Amino acid sequence: MKYLITGGCGFLGSNLAAEVLSLGHELVVFDNLYREGTEKNLEWLRSLGEFTFYRSDIRNFDDVSTVFQKEKPDVVFHVAGQVAMTTSLDRPRFDMEINVLGTHNLLESIRRYSPEAMVVYSSTNKVYGDLEDHKYDEGEKRYSMPDFPNGLPESTTLDFRTPYGCSKGAADQYMLDYSRSFGIKSVVFRHSSIFGGRQFSTFDQGWIGWFVSRAIETKRGNLSEAFTVSGNGKQVRDVLFSEDIVRCYFSAIENIDKTKGQAFNIGGGANNSLSILELFEMLEEEMGIKLNYKELPPRSSDQKSFIADIAKANEYFNWKPTVDKRTGIKKMINWVETI
Repeated sequence: MKYLITGGCGFLGSNLAAEVLSLGHELVVFDNLYREGTEKNLEWLRSLGEFTFYRSDIRNFDDVSTVFQKEKPDVVFHVAGQVAMTTSLDRPRFDMEINVLGTHNLLESIRRYSPEAMVVYSSTNKVYGDLEDHKYDEGEKRYSMPDFPNGLPESTTLDFRTPYGCSKGAADQYMLDYSRSFGIKSVVFRHSSIFGGRQFSTFDQGWIGWFVSRAIETKRGNLSEAFTVSGNGKQVRDVLFSEDIVRCYFSAIENIDKTKGQAFNIGGGANNSLSILELFEMLEEEMGIKLNYKELPPRSSDQKSFIADIAKANEYFNWKPTVDKRTGIKKMINWVETI
């Protein structure tokens, strides 16, 4: 089997690429090395085995189509994308070109040159909007949605908000429609929060890794002033460790007859939900520190709570998380300390 991974030097992409190499399959990595940490991940992947690397841009149709004409992959993991809400607001056209145009370039290349390929797309929970039309309970440390104790299902109404939600949502829908219209074997994963090794988190992307790094700097005595939190810290996500997300992608491919043309909400599920304040509490317990932070206004269209109902994924391809949130956080602390 030949695997092509777009954004293969990013956090998710490099974890998927490492798994391909460990299984002994042929690997093609496509990345423009734009994001922080991608060059380090490329170097790490090269230490694991041999593969073909294209330093190319998903926004350029010639770049994308040339790779498909030459490589003709059996499996595509399309995880290249602009993933920061703040960047989408600052540079909405940039966001659109990567997420919408880039995905369309990929789908057209598959349709023309690799029509039998299987493709899994990394979408987002932001396709459901800010979810402000739902009922919330506000507790001491978290928001909850009493009408959805097991999380939100895929039948939740799509409601694109902000340029990021629009661009990822459009790509999400193109993926599903190319399955309906052209028979492309596409699968859409609407991710909640994922984290783990090889993730070089920043202030606007990768919140668990970012706050873990603030905790480590606090323990080392390197923070001279309070760090910031957008909102009151009661926002909730279900968190999923990298080992489980990698297994999710490969399981979907192994069951492509069931998963093709389908969208799945993918996250840690209700048992692995976590608010920012609860994360802080966990970090303080694990590291023996006291975090010093101050609140900023909430981010535009931020969801008070999103927990994925993962029952459909379990039904269609027998997947569910195995790494609990505390174990994952401990592993994340160990990873961030090595950076």
